[in-house]
Amino acid sequence: MSELRQDPLTGGWVIISPRRNKRPFDFVSETKEEEATECSFCEGHENETPPEILSLRKKGTRPNTPGWWIRVVPNKYPALQLRGKANVRKRGIYKEMEGVGAHEVIIETPEHKEDLFSLEDEHIRKVIEVYRDRIVKLTKIPYIKYVLVFKNQGREAGASLRHSHSQVIATPIIPRNIQEELEGAKRYYELNKRCIFCDIMAQELALRKRVILENEMWVAFTPYASRFPYEICLLPKEHTFIFQEMTDEELAHLSQILRDVIRAMNKALSNPPYNYFLHLPPLKKGSSRYYHFHLEIIPRLTKLAGFEWGTGFYINPVPPEEAAAKFCQG
Repeated sequence: MSELRQDPLTGGWVIISPRRNKRPFDFVSETKEEEATECSFCEGHENETPPEILSLRKKGTRPNTPGWWIRVVPNKYPALQLRGKANVRKRGIYKEMEGVGAHEVIIETPEHKEDLFSLEDEHIRKVIEVYRDRIVKLTKIPYIKYVLVFKNQGREAGASLRHSHSQVIATPIIPRNIQEELEGAKRYYELNKRCIFCDIMAQELALRKRVILENEMWVAFTPYASRFPYEICLLPKEHTFIFQEMTDEELAHLSQILRDVIRAMNKALSNPPYNYFLHLPPLKKGSSRYYHFHLEIIPRLTKLAGFEWGTGFYINPVPPEEAAAKFCQG
């Protein structure tokens, strides 16, 4: 069973999850180009995963059999699990709780070597629709306080399997990064009576130095204080946008700009490993007044070293203005 432990100095929580050590790894080595041609996520290998939670599949096919095009299963090696109680226990100066939560895998295609953003637009939309549906479902669990959807693309981004997939982790606490964003956004709102994300977007659209793409409902740009080379942020133009309640039109615009940004990044940077993740307002009233949904994309081109780990500073060798210009060249 996993366990959450709190650092008494920083207040941050850590997940201790020994089962994660048992994950399969189908990349052979950093020096070999050969990789597995099939894995447990492939069509025909349904019995190698836990029973599916959800699938989009051909009519007449049964759950946990071939015939699907998107499939959601519990993670076989979960960081957190549904069973248990979200009660904090004290051990002297330390605090801990059982590793309760949820950890799911969204298998985005039946084919081992297909990439999500090379697929048809309708397929991409359906994957994002599944993101929405799993967030809605998991937020109904009483002890869940936050749900994160994320994608690790490539070995250097943390993927243990090449097969295109995303993950969902639901936690009984608000993660530290989200808490810091919430506190910063709240301070700005109390001082200026405006949303900081809306003000950032307004300035970026006015200056046009870091904007990569935009459509009727979304804008993609390289952040002014980018931590990593070619970091990208996607923001909805309407502050009132709620991911869990997005309309078909909003879904189409989001999938379109995410597809175009990922393709532009792949073209400019020769298909880099990357992470992306969705940051939503947490599951409590009030935060949406000053907190704005956004999606962050981090190409994994550099590694953190001693200075970064020791100070919390980031050293970015590529100015975000240059990064945006490179994305726009294609």
